[in-house]
Amino acid sequence: MIFLFSSAFVFVVTALLIAFVYLAPARAVEAALNTTRKQSGLIRKENTLPNGLRYVYLEGGQGEPLMLLHGFGGNKDTFTRVSRFLVKRYRVIIPDIIGFGESAHPFQADYSPSTQVERLRALSQALNLKSFHLGGNSMGGQIALLYTALYPAEVNSLWLLSPAGVWSVPKSDVLKEVTESGHNALIATNEKEFKEVMALGMSRPPFIPEPMLKVLAQERIQNAALEKRIFRKILDHSVEDQISGMETPTLIMFGSRDRVIPVETANVLSKLLPNSKVVFVQNAGHVPMFEKPRQCANDYVSFRESMFEGQSNA
Repeated sequence: MIFLFSSAFVFVVTALLIAFVYLAPARAVEAALNTTRKQSGLIRKENTLPNGLRYVYLEGGQGEPLMLLHGFGGNKDTFTRVSRFLVKRYRVIIPDIIGFGESAHPFQADYSPSTQVERLRALSQALNLKSFHLGGNSMGGQIALLYTALYPAEVNSLWLLSPAGVWSVPKSDVLKEVTESGHNALIATNEKEFKEVMALGMSRPPFIPEPMLKVLAQERIQNAALEKRIFRKILDHSVEDQISGMETPTLIMFGSRDRVIPVETANVLSKLLPNSKVVFVQNAGHVPMFEKPRQCANDYVSFRESMFEGQSNA
């Protein structure tokens, strides 16, 4: 009798959840994001800079500040899953970079990596961060590298996850197609392309109900024209000359199945950055911290602990 009651209860709850997803997909997406953020100990916050640009960001945890920068086409929730394993040790801050997510999207603004650095520096000053640890995925990694090159005293360590900006290696098929034909498989102008972008970025994209997928796709579709402008700026800027010999402790992390940024980039970076360590995340794609959050977090914590041991020994 108890078993039958439990089964009936589960059936009713499941049916209600399915109805919620199909009848109110936008609210279902919002509920799912809020639940994941809460589980990860993150709170949504806003900060408007003196120049009028608004940043929306997630923050949680205690300890030394760690700012994490998402990649091209992503947003702050790219780092939500991995943050669950980091907030017990660090004060985690994850902004939507200007031009993405809920932050400001001024269409005619300058989106060069150096300008993005200055904006993020203004945000860090608004948050009273005199120095902090910095991480970034893809475009966010490019910005993090440039930030450190320009303001080395403010960045205590770097965490690079499939970073862009190292263009001396042979291009991936995706980047080759952009330069040769102009077609960019990383930009979604319709729902079909959004699914293809997810498949390109991850080794095993998560299951998302179709109604919720359509809601998520709209953010990318509506931002497609701006993303085209931003992507050109990313490709135009190589960070290699600026970061050569930079001694900031750095963890370089690549998914072994990255199809966007060639994994050979890790070898180039390790030579440019004398105080760096390389980790390959097996069976992960371009956003390893999303696909393998616990593993990436463990590797990062180990890296930070080894930094502390090195400082103690010194």
